[in-house]
Amino acid sequence: MKVFKVLLLSFVLFLSLQKVAAQEIDLGVKLGANFATLGDIEQFDNEIGFVGGAYLDLKFGKFGIQPELLYSQQDGQFDITAFDLNYINIPVMFKFYIVGGLNFQLGPQFGILVNDSIPDAISQSVETESFDLAGTAGLGLDLPLGLRASARYVFNVENDFETANFTDGFFTLSLGLNLF
Repeated sequence: MKVFKVLLLSFVLFLSLQKVAAQEIDLGVKLGANFATLGDIEQFDNEIGFVGGAYLDLKFGKFGIQPELLYSQQDGQFDITAFDLNYINIPVMFKFYIVGGLNFQLGPQFGILVNDSIPDAISQSVETESFDLAGTAGLGLDLPLGLRASARYVFNVENDFETANFTDGFFTLSLGLNLF
């Protein structure tokens, strides 16, 4: 029920912003890296994963909204056993421009697990959820020539794992390019 309320609130806010004429609309692609964390587990090593996809940025003066569609690898390794959690993530970033192209970003992220490669020996004790609800916060910088850079921390609102109580999140660094 909590997920439905967040989706509904995001949709209503998005529709209300549509009534205001956007001063600038950008469509682009982005690529970057995820640096995952999985709680305070001693046997766990963080791995670097790929993130990439597309964004639509609607700017209204000092404010903006930027929905994205991303493919995200959130990898890790227990002792000698590596695993991948691959998601289709849909962050909806609400942006506040501080000065020039520097902006603060905050918003929900909805994720759908498309693949996990958790080995059978571990998956018997740890099962993953198929839907992920997270919060995101970070900074972005709009650069000349349609380039963009962003640094975000994504923290889970709900646990990714059904049978274990891990707190997880990841730090993302990415570069984008406006296409239109």
